[in-house]
Amino acid sequence: MAKLKPRKKNDTPLVILAWGLNIIGLFALALVFVAYWALQPARAATQEPRVVFTATMPATYTPLPVALVLPTITPKPRATLIVAQSPTPFVLPASAQGRASIATIGYSVSGRPIQVYIFGRGEREKMIVAGIHGGYEWNTIALADELIQHIFANPEIVPDDVTLYILRNLNPDGDARDHGIDGRVNDNGVDLNRNFPANWAKTWDRDGCWTLTPTTGGLTPGSEPETRAVMYFLQSHQIETLISYHSAALGVFPGGEPWEADSKKFAKSLAKSTGYPYPPIDTGCVYTGTLADYAVELGITAVDMELSTHKYTDFEKNLKALDALVNWK
Repeated sequence: MAKLKPRKKNDTPLVILAWGLNIIGLFALALVFVAYWALQPARAATQEPRVVFTATMPATYTPLPVALVLPTITPKPRATLIVAQSPTPFVLPASAQGRASIATIGYSVSGRPIQVYIFGRGEREKMIVAGIHGGYEWNTIALADELIQHIFANPEIVPDDVTLYILRNLNPDGDARDHGIDGRVNDNGVDLNRNFPANWAKTWDRDGCWTLTPTTGGLTPGSEPETRAVMYFLQSHQIETLISYHSAALGVFPGGEPWEADSKKFAKSLAKSTGYPYPPIDTGCVYTGTLADYAVELGITAVDMELSTHKYTDFEKNLKALDALVNWK
């Protein structure tokens, strides 16, 4: 029987090294395997990101990350310009079915509903938007409420071929906060009429512009939930003509940059029927990110129209504006 050769003393370190390399290799392979599966997209439907907004945005639109929020505005105590009770929304009676309805199209930063009153069932769609500057322009909300009640009592005002939408209060948080200068912005401190993705700017030259409190156009175009609510509504309807109500005293501003031709014609017609100035008073302010400009980009004939004061609704004048709106072709 052959004798086994004794192992040389210097073989032991080599065996240990070989086993060590094998173990390291297996460990590295396991890491690669784990990393590969960890980086794969989630396959289960419950793991997919939640869609927070489905409207089609212009190429320049960049939505905010879900976790990114603006600082909450904390208004300083001050004497308000106007002391008045908040307008009370018109409650449709049970008999309203077939004559009028209400749709909630979104919610404010602080969770207040944004509601649209709907009159008529015609194929030609018209729209009024009020309260974009909240409690600072609370009289536009009061006007919307007066128009809503008047139309409900006189449904023949809306032609058979028209559907009329009235968004009574686009900035309910500002309206709830203050009926004065601290009520202008939403609860993120954003001027909603500077937040639309048309000629948008985060900030702007304040010469000739509103400067009574700090404000911004938002972190990005369409960053605010109130803005997105009306953007989605406009994108999902075939609105032909739109009035965005403001106050006070500057007149009727056609949408578009430069002013769009049909919007200029509509502005002239409204000025003629109401007596509001056209061309509007030029303060030197350069307006960015406005609802009317955004509406024009969607093919809508649109204007910003300012009431005479911050106190009155000019109801009789705006009955004439309502007639011009629903009959504009």
